Amino acid sequence: MSTFQSDVLQGKVAFVAGGTSGINLEIARNYARLGARVAVMSRSQERVDRAIELIGAQGAQVMGIAADVRDYEAVSAAIESVVKTFGKLDIVVSGAAGNFVCPAEQLTAKGFKTVVDIDLNGTFHVLRAAFDHANSGCSMINISAPQSTESFWGQSHVAAAKAGIDMLTRSLAAEWGPRNIRVNAIVPGPIEGTEGMARLTPTPEMEKMITTSIALRRYGSTQDIADMATFLATNAANYVTGTIMYCDGGQVLSGGGAQHAFMEQLQKQPS
Repeated sequence: MSTFQSDVLQGKVAFVAGGTSGINLEIARNYARLGARVAVMSRSQERVDRAIELIGAQGAQVMGIAADVRDYEAVSAAIESVVKTFGKLDIVVSGAAGNFVCPAEQLTAKGFKTVVDIDLNGTFHVLRAAFDHANSGCSMINISAPQSTESFWGQSHVAAAKAGIDMLTRSLAAEWGPRNIRVNAIVPGPIEGTEGMARLTPTPEMEKMITTSIALRRYGSTQDIADMATFLATNAANYVTGTIMYCDGGQVLSGGGAQHAFMEQLQKQPS
């Protein structure tokens, strides 16, 4: 259940790239619960169809497009379709991402490029295509990661991409502020029930390693991130732009050491 008034996003149109699973799906569902018309985009038509069914079951107006964020023309066409259908664009979330654990000495150029293409180039594609249609007051929200500022073993490719997203967020906020377009980013901590955490914590011992690195000593929920994304989409955040907002239970306070040790331990697990 959301902590916001049920009509706080009434009349708004939201586009969520990667909005068919995990954190991004919960963001899309939360927007719909709060009155927004919502469009989701993902590479998988099957996931798009499932997300439309889930969001539509809430009584919301929803549409979905199957497109790859690495393909600028496809992203641009998707956003044009949203604007043609719903008439405007008020909220944009760029959340598509790719990740895998791999030490740099084993990382191929193709693997590095794939993550950068999805995470960093994909974020630019979504925001740049949306800019041409964004209303005055549009809120653009990127999903970053702790790797943008902390060193994680086996995550050099993700670190490069997410650090780029953070600086892209700040740069576009500065450039597009005069157009009254706000650009911010959210850094989620460990979130319960997501595919990523299921892969990263195959044993109770590894789950304990994660929770003991968090000041609040627990995982977050997808609703926690959805609420942060909702705040950034509402008038309550009208004077917030260029900000990298952590929603991680205080995990960042432990520094990179705990995460570094955890990723090394993960690599030792049997495949």
